[in-house]
Amino acid sequence: MFKTKITEMFNIEYPIIGGAMMWLSRAELVAAVSDAGGLGIMASAIFEDKNSFREEIRKVRKLTDKPFGININMFPAFRPVSNDDYIDVLLDEGVNIVETSGHKAPEEYVNRLKKNDVRMIHKCVGVRYAQKAVKVGVDAVTVVGYENGGATGKLDITSLVLIPRVVDSVDVPVIGGGGVGDGRGFLAMLSLGAEGVIIGTRLMVTDECPLHPNLKEALVKSSELDTRLVMRSIGATHRAWNNAMAQKITELEEKGASLEELAPYIGGEAAKGMFESGEIDAGMISCGQAIGLIESIRPAGEVIKGIIEQARAISKRICH
Repeated sequence: MFKTKITEMFNIEYPIIGGAMMWLSRAELVAAVSDAGGLGIMASAIFEDKNSFREEIRKVRKLTDKPFGININMFPAFRPVSNDDYIDVLLDEGVNIVETSGHKAPEEYVNRLKKNDVRMIHKCVGVRYAQKAVKVGVDAVTVVGYENGGATGKLDITSLVLIPRVVDSVDVPVIGGGGVGDGRGFLAMLSLGAEGVIIGTRLMVTDECPLHPNLKEALVKSSELDTRLVMRSIGATHRAWNNAMAQKITELEEKGASLEELAPYIGGEAAKGMFESGEIDAGMISCGQAIGLIESIRPAGEVIKGIIEQARAISKRICH
């Protein structure tokens, strides 16, 4: 059950992709997702140099012998990094799955990656973006709806509509996400035509996620009402946890703050410090509406097992 084009393409047991999360998608979490039968994705933008990136890839390999991938982030960054350097390393280390994400299709990387037999996923937020990515040669696309944590784009289309629209508009497998926190959402994505499901927010509240316990506990106590959209004024809409920092960012945007004025509040270093210190209002943290479905902190493997078991039970009930 739940064998799809995505499980076949990436040689994984379950069509579950771990969302790449800045500062969080490191070796332990990536390996835990892959070891449980999904596909862990490491966030390359975490690493400031090639050596630390290479060491983390090797660490994943020590923790699991299952497939995993690397995210190449094409969004504008406050700490510019060379994606070409990351690609040098991942090719040298034999990684053969790459996810790209950003405001544009990954044209500049396709030829080099495909020449080296790398399977490519592109993550985007709408039909025309998915179509462009397919046109330039990616093997699969990930689309996430309005409920999603992190970058949501400006289309504001819910997953219930977006996933089938993209499925009907491209001829490659689609991975769907946005609001998935358990087996019900997983099964819903597959019923909408997706060949795989991406989860992020649920994995933040797992044992292997390098998030301070204070933050994990605060997130578990949150509901689906505790997120808000920020950074829309600068064309980079993100759904974030509604803490004091997100509220501060909103206030600044309402006053017409420039990118330079917002930078100290939305920059990744503030979030990194918060993740490590546990000061829950010290930075912005991406968070989807699925936070309302999370009731406990558990190992990532248990989370994935629970999703599959719940989805199987639902399938048996509705197909009886």
